Amino acid sequence: MTMKRVKSIMRTKVPFLTPDTPIRRAAALLVESRAAAAPVVDDDDRMAGLLTQKDCFRSALHASYYREWKGNVSDHMTREVISVEPDDELILVAEMFMSHPHRVFPVLDTKQVLGLVHRSDVLAELIHLG
Repeated sequence: MTMKRVKSIMRTKVPFLTPDTPIRRAAALLVESRAAAAPVVDDDDRMAGLLTQKDCFRSALHASYYREWKGNVSDHMTREVISVEPDDELILVAEMFMSHPHRVFPVLDTKQVLGLVHRSDVLAELIHLG
């Protein structure tokens, strides 16, 4: 049996951010689009980092106390990002989710962001296969 690959389940309609996006705007975009995370891309559309809803919490808590949002995406994003490739088998990605606390991995072709793969989508596919 042939194992499905990331490209068959990855989400391609995801919000993209730039490092200079204000953190309040980025947090609002994540909530509005119901996205757990968004890739952060540079001027050449290459991966610069990943911003998750969890990354936004510090700034949101600060704003709730002081009525002031501070910083841009670059101040809060994760720079060392674990990524997968579109041709990776889902079983490999499932094992990666088991060894890391992340809920989402960016899907990259070289450094170009193609989309995101979510832990819940991999689990759903494994349920379907089993």
